[in-house]
Amino acid sequence: MTEKKDMMTDTAAEVAPAELQRLLGAQRAAQAKDPVPDAATRRDRIDRFVATVLEHATELAAALDADFGSRPQTTSLELDILGGMEAINFARENLEAWMAPTEVPAAMGGAIPTVIQNRPKGVVGVIGPWNFPVVLVFVPTVEALAAGNRVMIKFSDMAPHTGAVFARAVASRMRPEEVVVVNGGLSTATAFSDLRFDHIFFTGSPKVGRLIAVAAGRNLVPVTLELGGKNPAIVAPDADVAEAAARIAAARLVNNGQVCLCPDYVFVPEAGKEAFVAAYQGAVLAHFPTFVDNPDVVSIINDANYARVAGLIDDAKAKGATEVVIVPEAEKDRLSDAKQGRRLPPTLLLDVPMEAEINAEEIFGPVLVVHSYADVDEAIAYAAAGEHPLSSYWYGGDTDAFRRFVQNTTSGAVSRNDFALAYINHAAPFGGVGMSGSGAYHGKAGFDTFSHQRPIAQSDLPVALAPAFVPPLSAERINGVTAATAAAAASAVARLEAPLLENAD
Repeated sequence: MTEKKDMMTDTAAEVAPAELQRLLGAQRAAQAKDPVPDAATRRDRIDRFVATVLEHATELAAALDADFGSRPQTTSLELDILGGMEAINFARENLEAWMAPTEVPAAMGGAIPTVIQNRPKGVVGVIGPWNFPVVLVFVPTVEALAAGNRVMIKFSDMAPHTGAVFARAVASRMRPEEVVVVNGGLSTATAFSDLRFDHIFFTGSPKVGRLIAVAAGRNLVPVTLELGGKNPAIVAPDADVAEAAARIAAARLVNNGQVCLCPDYVFVPEAGKEAFVAAYQGAVLAHFPTFVDNPDVVSIINDANYARVAGLIDDAKAKGATEVVIVPEAEKDRLSDAKQGRRLPPTLLLDVPMEAEINAEEIFGPVLVVHSYADVDEAIAYAAAGEHPLSSYWYGGDTDAFRRFVQNTTSGAVSRNDFALAYINHAAPFGGVGMSGSGAYHGKAGFDTFSHQRPIAQSDLPVALAPAFVPPLSAERINGVTAATAAAAASAVARLEAPLLENAD
């Protein structure tokens, strides 16, 4: 543990704005020489980039363990490294189909054929988070490469050892004018955001997302923001409460709750609240029969985040909430030892008043707020009233109540009876809405995000269209336009009146 703490004190050197501009200029110049690379070139870049990660997988897992303070190798390998492989394979398999121009209906009665060219945007900036720092830059980078772009990656400064390994790994197989990794702290991140990219992709908190959007806006750079939010889970009246509790417990404890897709709060039927709490406790203890010294426990990333989550718990308790700490009874007097390693114990908060800060702030830790309802529509209304989350969860059957939930709430995705189902399907777009983000990636959606869909229209007509739109204006043209406008207005009114006449009959 001492070695890890010593490693954690290391920070990456800041990168000067001039050097960032040089890297951007080199990528832009290289892109200009080959603005629309062929499928073989794109696939080669993807394959070399994938190899950089897989060849250094064990070293990356060790670095992640050091950056977190405690993170099992299996967690890092399974979720942060291998977790992106299915998305990469999906992109490789569909590359030619995605690249192919798309024909759209021709204008002017077929006289002006038009196709849509999927053209690379140019140079993409990918800014990654700390919770899954490898896969959450890995996948968008591959999709940007599939679209034919060059990529500059800003690795999270909260995972400095992983960033150092990742940068070295990428440099071993990728030329800097193809993909380059930038490490560094706040000043580097600020300068990176100020670069005039052709697209910026950011994964992180809404707070930082606002800053990225403002910086990009100054340069009119389009952005994709993958953020988070207060993800709701509703245990339906028809659900098996114990089974739902066990599934929600597992979902809450992935990476010790440090996942933007984790449920933040749950609504359960009033009659099943005690059963839910008991089953949730049992499920947690089944996953973690010991806690304080258990090597499978993931630490909270740093002292500041530990203090933030602990502060949310304290605020809720001070305002009347009941705290249920879920660790073996014999270890409850050793939680101060766990705190030294930033091991925040799994916790339930019951009877949380609405004014508690935890109801407004994303938790990002192993804490779940439990509410109860008399009528499930109360829970649906509560979820609908808040900021739009990245994911919503329903535990129960495909019932009318579930359909009301889908109809009346807005979220990036909905999963029924399990965790992050929409995220793992790489044929489906993944993204937030409102406070949980804008834009999407994964599969074709990612390819489209990093592509410019450029219409290419052609005309072999014997006369040009433009002269018809400028003076001199003949009486015949004026009368024709007036008649066409009147006809269009009459048609629009008729469409409005038709349902009224049908109802009158």
